Amino acid sequence: MEFTEVQVGEAGCGPYGVAVDLDGDVWCTEVHRGRVGRLGADGDYRGFQVGPVDCRPTVIVAGPDEAMWFSLYQGNGIGRVGLDGSVRCFGVPGANPYGLAVGPDSALWFTAMNTDRIGRITVDGAITEFDLPTPGGFPSMITTGPDGALWFTLNQANAIGRIDLEGAVRTFPLPTANAAPVGITSTGDALCFVEIGAGQIGRITPEGEIVEHPLPDREARPHAITAVPGGSCCFTEWGTGRIGRITPSGGIETHPLPRPDSEPHGLTTAPDGTLWVALESGALAWTSLTR
Repeated sequence: MEFTEVQVGEAGCGPYGVAVDLDGDVWCTEVHRGRVGRLGADGDYRGFQVGPVDCRPTVIVAGPDEAMWFSLYQGNGIGRVGLDGSVRCFGVPGANPYGLAVGPDSALWFTAMNTDRIGRITVDGAITEFDLPTPGGFPSMITTGPDGALWFTLNQANAIGRIDLEGAVRTFPLPTANAAPVGITSTGDALCFVEIGAGQIGRITPEGEIVEHPLPDREARPHAITAVPGGSCCFTEWGTGRIGRITPSGGIETHPLPRPDSEPHGLTTAPDGTLWVALESGALAWTSLTR
């Protein structure tokens, strides 16, 4: 993989999460400026203020209503920005929401790190929260699984969680102690996740069977992961400034970004096969997975 960097915002804005809308425009959160930005196909970038500078927008996803939705970690809310730039925010007091995903019920599901809950918000802003059986578990990223449930990582409980649409929760402890899982994604038949503390990529089936694959560099600090065409997954190595790819059989390769100090966080695959990565150093990076 060879990556091209695109500068967005000003120095220090901190791109963190990244997603692609239905028109192919690329959106990112600016975690250090309280903004969400859009990069158009023409290369024009526009930022939208979504709260105070310190509200820390983190994860962003394309919603079911032709808008982009994002979590406000420090702002204790879930936000919506229309393609016209209009912004609405819905408060979740004390929650520190982080992970965000569209569920199979056309609602958005999020993790509440500080209150040990999983939340559900409709496109009209109605919020329901479900308690988790893991006090201090630090629920992090969340995704829809191949079984129609939502799956999430429990960073401090060292486990993977599952919640169905009625709110029933199961947890699956990880084999490796202090693995500290963060990112998680669905591959169509299972889920893959990263272990930032152990330097491994894990895979869990809907039945709860777990396999872990050590990275070549166990100090790489893998952070986010996304499924890519062909059944593989790509992931960010926050500690090394690299992007990794793992095949369904567990084969791993890693590729450098243009700058080793780029601090890669979120990443996503566009419908045209382009992989986009948010670099907290102040840029987005992309590569084509089809060439």
